[in-house]
Amino acid sequence: MDNLADLNCFETFLTLHAGQLKASGVPDIYYKALFQKVHSQIFDGGEYFQLLLLDYGDEERGEKDPVFTVVSLQDIKTDCPNCIFLLDHQITFKLDSIRKELIENPSIVHRLSSMMGLPDKYDIDNVLESIWKYCNFYSINAQGAPVEETLPMWYINDELGSAVLHSDEPNFRIVPFIHAPTQLTYSLLYPIVDVEKGDQITRDFIENVMVNRELMLLPWQEHNFSDESFVQKEPERSYFLQGRIEESLPEDGTNSPIIDRNQPLKVFTDYEFVSKYLTDDVFEIVEESEKAQILWLTKHFKGFKELSEEFPNTFINQFPFENVVTIKDILAVVCRRSIEKHHDPETLETYPNWLPTTFNLKTELKEFVSYYQQRGAKELDNYWIIKPFNLARSLDTTITNNLSQIIRLSQTGPKIAQKYISNPVLFYRPDADGKVKFDVRYVILLSKVKPLEVYVYKKFFLRFSNIPFSMCEFDVYEKHFTVMNYGEKLILKHIKCENFVNLWKEQYENNQWDGIEDEICSMLKQVFINATIEKPPCGIADNPQSRGLYAADIMLSHENGKFQPKLLEINFVPDMKRACEYYNDCYNDIFKLLFLGEENEVFRRI
Repeated sequence: MDNLADLNCFETFLTLHAGQLKASGVPDIYYKALFQKVHSQIFDGGEYFQLLLLDYGDEERGEKDPVFTVVSLQDIKTDCPNCIFLLDHQITFKLDSIRKELIENPSIVHRLSSMMGLPDKYDIDNVLESIWKYCNFYSINAQGAPVEETLPMWYINDELGSAVLHSDEPNFRIVPFIHAPTQLTYSLLYPIVDVEKGDQITRDFIENVMVNRELMLLPWQEHNFSDESFVQKEPERSYFLQGRIEESLPEDGTNSPIIDRNQPLKVFTDYEFVSKYLTDDVFEIVEESEKAQILWLTKHFKGFKELSEEFPNTFINQFPFENVVTIKDILAVVCRRSIEKHHDPETLETYPNWLPTTFNLKTELKEFVSYYQQRGAKELDNYWIIKPFNLARSLDTTITNNLSQIIRLSQTGPKIAQKYISNPVLFYRPDADGKVKFDVRYVILLSKVKPLEVYVYKKFFLRFSNIPFSMCEFDVYEKHFTVMNYGEKLILKHIKCENFVNLWKEQYENNQWDGIEDEICSMLKQVFINATIEKPPCGIADNPQSRGLYAADIMLSHENGKFQPKLLEINFVPDMKRACEYYNDCYNDIFKLLFLGEENEVFRRI
């Protein structure tokens, strides 16, 4: 740093990166050396460290045993400003693109295989199976950024970084670093205690994890949890409020809004399809929420007490604490309220049979691992779909039977593990040259909690995969997922429910849709009974000003000689674009039922 230009560059470097470095815990003693090494692309780890191949002698190296380790070639002190080292990344990827990247870059496959000690240097499946012992992740949480841009980015360090082994008492740290001007990513290796020449270099693979450490270390260390109970219990009241803003509740005795039928009901909405398709003369769209008698909002509403005091004659399209059905982890808790026993000890099938076995990877990780290992011991199918608690459109969702991968995915944010439906009822599509997966979306209307009044909109909606189903290639989106209306290059299969029912009769003449719909309605009724029997925050609160509209996604599974409906999720303020385009009176009918109590043949009370 001999001249003013270099100083200015360092000051710019600090302006751009000091926040990131402090958040990562990098001591400021290393900042100048880091600036110089990034600026001049200095990778000088080879002068300080040696990569050693581990020799297991006559013993066979185990699946989780490391291949290489790293030792120090000289004394390294924490107070030496130069002792921070750049590590390159062999590959950076998102989960939905890793196979494609490996196929397009066979040299990386060869390099990774050598590093992992795999015999076949070009076997992509073996690399993907083993990758979870070596990869790390970071997320960019830029304010206002689209959800897709904030999803975890995974990366694998170079051979040196990947050979630094785990220790509960580490002497080094490795943290990711994003160089803002170039958007290149590196990892930073630096000491946290002094080491001497010949010492093994180690780091903590699960920094800041104080509980469940044995569980979180499963990708690297074998451990049997199958003797642990996997029976799930309802969490304490505090869990239902965790990380969420508590809604204010109206006073007991709050009255339902008074409707003047001699003039149109004024509606304020931020949803374009309500504005476009709510056309009946009994309603009028207004631009100011203060003038409205109905608020139809797509953002979460929390101030129910304030609404009852300031606007007692105004409806709102949300119920207090309806998140107990719209957030995946809590929905599973609610669904289990109706069971008499948790599971069948012989088959390990859990109850209710209409809910795919679901574990919260944040609070039920030990139970999940026990269940997974017990299924493995019985040689049962062990494919799981890993979903974030509160994202839609299949974002950040993965299908896998790899326990190491599931453990690593649980580190990237709150997720559930839900048993993948391995024997789905399929639908024949001539245009797809075979039978594909499909799911059914039923719109649900909640008009009252006490007494419970729930309706199903009988005009259900279909979503189809585009590639014939088989239990393989789980990263092929169009084979295993059905949400096709958001990707630019994805083909969306359009079919109205009336046409579907006719085609269904041809394909499954012994399983009439009316009977299946009866089971679906019975299932949905039980969900809302369960969701309203507990007081808030554990259940949906009664509120005379509230009306709710949700969408349940359901799949059918072959089980014990019958078609079993399976509830996948229930959506908050669902996308109704297709509903409106298929059935132009959709919102007219819905609003008349919810706000005027007018039923017609398109609704079924459940």
